[in-house]
Amino acid sequence: MKKILTALIGIILTTGIFIGEKCMASNLLTDKQKNIVMISSYTASGDLENLEKALNKGLDEGLTINEIKEILVQMYAYCGFPRSLNALSTFKKVIDLRKDKHDKIGQEGKVLPKGTDKFAYGDNVQVELTGNHIKGGIYEFVPAIDQYLKEHLFADIFARGVLTYQEREIATISALSSIQGLEAQLNSHIQIGKKTGLTDEQINAILDLTKYSKSGAFAIGEKNTAYAKYFKGQSYLMPLTNEGVPSSNVTFEPGCRNNWHIHHKGGQILLVTSGRGYYQEWGKPAQELKPGDVVNIPAEVKHWHGAAFDSWFSHIAISVPAEGSSTEWLEEVSDKEYSKLK
Repeated sequence: MKKILTALIGIILTTGIFIGEKCMASNLLTDKQKNIVMISSYTASGDLENLEKALNKGLDEGLTINEIKEILVQMYAYCGFPRSLNALSTFKKVIDLRKDKHDKIGQEGKVLPKGTDKFAYGDNVQVELTGNHIKGGIYEFVPAIDQYLKEHLFADIFARGVLTYQEREIATISALSSIQGLEAQLNSHIQIGKKTGLTDEQINAILDLTKYSKSGAFAIGEKNTAYAKYFKGQSYLMPLTNEGVPSSNVTFEPGCRNNWHIHHKGGQILLVTSGRGYYQEWGKPAQELKPGDVVNIPAEVKHWHGAAFDSWFSHIAISVPAEGSSTEWLEEVSDKEYSKLK
C-alpha cells in the first residue's frame, strides 16, 4: 500500500493536479473579479493590513465605492458581523485618505418595497441559484435559520443589486475558502458558482488566489453522468491520474451515495478530504468518515460509500492495480437503511 500511495503522490506532484500554481488566475479572471476575490478573502481571514492594500488596489482598478460596500456587507452572512464591521471600518479609513482621488461612487443598492414577502422572494432566489428548494436537515431542526437565510441573505442582500449573482458567488467562494473547516459549504457554493456561469478553471483560479491549501483542494469536476445509474443523488467526478495508479476526486452532494458494489481482483483506497460521509461493508455497521480518514477496501468485499444526509462529502478514490480487475455494481442502499444513519 505504501508503494501505491508514494506513486500516487509522485504522479500528482509531477502533473500539477494540486490547485496553487501562481499562473492560474492571470488570464482566467478579470481584474474586477480578482479584486473581489482578494477583498473577500482578507475580510474573511481578518487580515486588515492586506485588506487595506486590496481596497486601495480595487479602487485604483475601477471598483466603485458602492460595489466594495456591497462585498463587505455581504460578508456578514459568511464570516460574521465582527469581521464585516472591521472591514467596513478599514474601508472608511481608506476612503477618508483618498478624498483627493475622487473615486467613483457608483450605483446605490436597492431596498425591497414595503410589503414584500421576503421569505417567498428569498426562496425564489435560492431556487434560481441552487436549482432546488432547500429543505430538511438543519432547516427543519431550526426553522429560524431557514427564515434568516431566505429573508436576510437571499432577499435583503441579494435584492440590492450593484453586484451580479456571479460576483456575489465569487465573493462567497473566496470568503469560505479562506476559513478552515468550511469545506462542505465551500463545495456547495462552488456548485452555485457554476450555475452562475463560472468554469472549473475560474473556480480553481479563485481558490489559487485565496491560497486554498486545505485537504479539499482538488477541483470538484463535472457531474458524474457516466456512473449516475450506480449512484442515488448527485455526484461529481474529477479524474486526477489516467496512467500508473488510477485515481479520482469524487464529491457527493448531501444524501448522495453509491450502490453496493464489489471490486474484483483489485481493491480500492479512499482518502477523505472534506465533509462527512459513510463507508459500510456488507454485514457490518456503517463507519462514519471525516477529513483525514483512510479506508482500505479489500478486493471481493461488498460495500458502499457516500455522503451524510446533511453534508457534502469528498474523497480521493485510488484503484489498486490488478490484472483483470473490474467493478460489479449491485443494488441500491435502501432509504430505510440509510435513514438509520445520523
